[in-house]
Amino acid sequence: MGNDIARRTVLKRTATVGALGSVGIAGCLDENGTAGTDDTLTIGAIQPVSRELEYYGQISLMGFYSGLAYKYDLEPIEEMTTGTYELEPDDGPAIEIIVEDTEFVPDTAQRVAEDLVVDDEIDILFGGSSSDGVRQIIPNVIDEANIPFIIGPAADGDITVSEDHCHELAFRASEHTAMDARAGGRYVAEQGDVSTVAIFAAEGAFGEGVANNYQEVLEAQGVEVLEPRFVEAGYSEFEGMFDEAMEQGADGVVGGFTFVTLPEFLPTAMAYDDIQAFGGFAELVTTQITGQAVEASLGEDFTAEEIEEAGLGPFTTRYHWNQYDNEINDEFVDLHTDAYDQVPDLFSAGTFVGASALAQAIDETDSTDGEDIAEAMHGMTVTDTPKGEDAYTFQEHNNQAASAMTVAWPVPTSEEYEDTWDASVMPGEPIETYEPDEVMVPADEAGCDLS
Repeated sequence: MGNDIARRTVLKRTATVGALGSVGIAGCLDENGTAGTDDTLTIGAIQPVSRELEYYGQISLMGFYSGLAYKYDLEPIEEMTTGTYELEPDDGPAIEIIVEDTEFVPDTAQRVAEDLVVDDEIDILFGGSSSDGVRQIIPNVIDEANIPFIIGPAADGDITVSEDHCHELAFRASEHTAMDARAGGRYVAEQGDVSTVAIFAAEGAFGEGVANNYQEVLEAQGVEVLEPRFVEAGYSEFEGMFDEAMEQGADGVVGGFTFVTLPEFLPTAMAYDDIQAFGGFAELVTTQITGQAVEASLGEDFTAEEIEEAGLGPFTTRYHWNQYDNEINDEFVDLHTDAYDQVPDLFSAGTFVGASALAQAIDETDSTDGEDIAEAMHGMTVTDTPKGEDAYTFQEHNNQAASAMTVAWPVPTSEEYEDTWDASVMPGEPIETYEPDEVMVPADEAGCDLS
């Protein structure tokens, strides 16, 4: 370091780690302004691995670990807890992954990111499930620490679309809310029967992203959109909102919620036969709730046709294991199932690709230096991805990876997947696949320009 003072000592003199965002990390960096590295690549992984949304963090880690395992011919790390994990590839650098729990709390996410940079001198930061947390980390940690941040699965589109949040060191392979809307919203508008749509969403960056993007896409397709309604996590009084929406002529509804609120939203949506519910296909825990709502409404022996007739779907899929047929995805599914006893889930491809891109950057540059890695990832077409070879490309104007999206109806879970997908419904065969250029926000419409 430039002044030979230990990072922890510098922080103690500022009185609190929490003050880091205002005090700055710059004084703790080497003469080049970058966090020093040695022969081991140290990755700080920040995900919720406790509390209500721990599953989000768990499947994100599963995807990331599987991506490293695929690239380096290893077995995936199986533990889904905080701690330090080491990988020793035969054809790559030693890798140390330090996992910290964000609890899905934005301030906690920033604090643990700061700790990883200052106390553990990480080379790369990976993670972020809370979009609000990622919005805090980019200016308060990444901008100061000058290390690459591989974001995933935080899904607010503005993280990479808006000039207010994007950053030359922030990369996201994970799909986002604008991609959801430009696939699912477009399909429903062009091929569905809805004319007026109500949007109910969670308070915060994620819910706002869902609402803003669906409203933009649907209105561009000539669909009337009612004023979006935002509610706090765990809200349960949806009947009144549905009644009001129907009085205003709504025949479609988009729900932008995590599974904290979906258990209340979905059964109510299923009870209103005259409103079609659509949006993004969720991860397993939420899909379990969807299945329960379907069984309660249609009975345990429901069929795919009955789901369609009930107006549940179709849904956008950012990724699910059965949406892409290629050798890389086949091996990913096998790796993941052997390690975790379940098929890859919604966030799995995005974080797999984040790890794959990191390994590719190291190989292309023969370096573990953060600056070299960031330069290699800028504009990179990622070779090995679950959507196929060369299926993700980081856009030069905002470091967001472009990839295809599919649309599918929920169907009863097939016997083949009963042991590895613990929900009574699953995504059906794709009814539409939208290519990357069809689902990305065009560069001339994005506020971010890093090119």
